[in-house]
Amino acid sequence: MSFIQLNEVKVHYPIRSGMLRRVTGQVKAVDGVSLAIEEGKTYGLVGESGCGKSSIGRAILGLNRLTSGSIHYEGTNLARLTGTNRHPLRRDIQMIFQDPYSSLNPKKRVLSLIAEPLRNFEKLTKQAEQERVATMLEQVGLNADDLYKYPHEFSGGQRQRIGIARCLMLNPRFIVADEPVSALDVSVQAQVLNFMKAIQTRFALTYLFISHDLGIVRHMCDHIGIMYNGRLVEAGTAADIYRNPQHIYTQRLIAAIPNSNPRQRHQQQIVRQAAAERYQAEYQHFFDANDQPHALQAISPTHFVALPQ
Repeated sequence: MSFIQLNEVKVHYPIRSGMLRRVTGQVKAVDGVSLAIEEGKTYGLVGESGCGKSSIGRAILGLNRLTSGSIHYEGTNLARLTGTNRHPLRRDIQMIFQDPYSSLNPKKRVLSLIAEPLRNFEKLTKQAEQERVATMLEQVGLNADDLYKYPHEFSGGQRQRIGIARCLMLNPRFIVADEPVSALDVSVQAQVLNFMKAIQTRFALTYLFISHDLGIVRHMCDHIGIMYNGRLVEAGTAADIYRNPQHIYTQRLIAAIPNSNPRQRHQQQIVRQAAAERYQAEYQHFFDANDQPHALQAISPTHFVALPQ
C-alpha cells in the first residue's frame, strides 16, 4: 500500500437557508477523488481556485470531515480516528500554510511560535526548548539571534521559513504545503522552493504540494493531479502531464504558464489562443451534461485521463 492513499474521497459542505437554517443543497468541494502518494516523493495537486484541492489537504489533516471515502496513512484509516486517537499522528502530519503574514501570531516572538508544537507534545525545560528552536532556526537559514524578534521584523520569505521551522519541530514525515509561495515575490518564491527541496532530502519528507501554478509544480513534483470542479481530470508523472497532456483543461493550464523569453511572447500567445479555441470546441466531449468531468481512464500504466467511456 502507498504511504498516503485516498479512496473515493468526498467532502461536501451543506447549503443552509431559511429561518430554520435547513439544508437545501450541497457544495461538492471534493467529489470522489482517489490518489496515491509514495513515501519520499512530492505529489502536486493543481487547479483553479475553488476546485477542491485545499479541501483535500485539510481532509488529510483532519480539519475537514469526510462525507464518504477513506484516507489511509501507512494502512491506518484516518477518517475513523477520533481526536484522541489521531493525536499521536499529528506529529507525523504537518502543514505549511499559504500566507506567511497571517499564519504567524504578530503578538508572539519567534521562540514561542516555533516552540508551540513542542509544548503540545513534549515536556522540555526552557533551556532545552530554546536550544531546540535555535538549532531549527539555523537549519532553515535564520540566526539564533532572531529568537526574540516579532514576525513584523522579517521579510515574507523569512516569515515562510519561520513557518517551515515550526512545521519541522516534531520531525514530521508528511507535509501538506498549501500554496506555500503564492503570497511571495517571484524571486523569493525560488528561494523557498529550493529550500523545500533541500530539506525534503535532509529530513526524508513526503509532500502534498497544492498550487494553482503548473510552472511552480513542474519544479517541485514527481507526480501530479489536475483538479476541476471537485474531481481529477488528469493524473500521472510529471513527464506524463507536461509532455503528453491529454485533457483540454490540462492543455489550457500548461498554455497559461508564463514564458520568460520575450522573443517567444508572440508564439506563446498563439499557443494560448489555440488551447482556448480547442477548449471551447471540445468541451462537451470532455465534460458531461452537468459540466462534470468523466471518470478517469488509464491510457498508460502511470497516466490517467477523464474521458468518456
